[in-house]
Amino acid sequence: MHNTQPWRWTADGDGLVRLYVDRGRQLVLEDPAGRNAVISCGAVLDHLVVAAQALGWDGEVVRFPKGPGNDLLAEVRLEQSQPSPTAVDDLEAIRTRQTDRRRYTSWPVPDEVLHALVAEARRRGAHARALDDEVVRFHLERLAERARVLRAADPIAQAELERWVDHSAEDGVPGDVLPSDTDPAVSPPSRFPAGSVHETRTVSSPGDGVIVLGGAFDDRAGWLRTGEALSRIWLRATRDGMSVVPLSLPVEVDAVRHELRKELLRYEFAPHLLVRVGWQAIGREPLPATPRRAVSEVLRTT
Repeated sequence: MHNTQPWRWTADGDGLVRLYVDRGRQLVLEDPAGRNAVISCGAVLDHLVVAAQALGWDGEVVRFPKGPGNDLLAEVRLEQSQPSPTAVDDLEAIRTRQTDRRRYTSWPVPDEVLHALVAEARRRGAHARALDDEVVRFHLERLAERARVLRAADPIAQAELERWVDHSAEDGVPGDVLPSDTDPAVSPPSRFPAGSVHETRTVSSPGDGVIVLGGAFDDRAGWLRTGEALSRIWLRATRDGMSVVPLSLPVEVDAVRHELRKELLRYEFAPHLLVRVGWQAIGREPLPATPRRAVSEVLRTT
């Protein structure tokens, strides 16, 4: 969330890697329960496993080895193996995947593509459902706008968000990846302030798809699985030429999250995150890469 990179790693030199959530990077006002921090860690955990397999290492994951309340989220035991058959594509997807908040084209995401992404999420142990009904999507837009208005009315939370825009050379959301066009007649309102990416295309009818990720409970075990599922959706979508934007705000606001679970999911599962998937214009320039902390800051070897 906001490119806070809330993780710490340790490696013992004998193939055992441990992942911890870094509570010092958890957003106090926007993420008081730590849901988004743990989801972020789940995504980076799955990225590690995919990258390891591409480089010829099998990763056996043990989640919460010291219990769900501990900051140790997972242990990964690496055993040398053969590189995965999709190694080149997998590593390229990890390098190039990004959050692109620019408007999608009107080319719809086919149902079979959306449901394939749902299947990817479920294989990672998360609950997932595509919101492909027009009435449901309209209701979702209303809920998302309600969440945005409620959050915008909290000046302290807004200040926390704005601190993470152009936060540093190593983390945060650079202004040069945020759209400058905030006209609601052209684009849906954003939680972020206007950036410097100019939109030049005319308004197009929405063609994106939305997937809800969640779990049986709104708990840390489910959040970690949701993060792993997000990673798999993101990497597959990137390989297939699609763009992905995680949408956490409707879940962050308690009243909206409860209504989302009741009205749209009919209590099927607890929502943890929404994922928007769509097609960017052919030939569109990629956005600048968002910054990352140095390996020496996030990894301790023993």
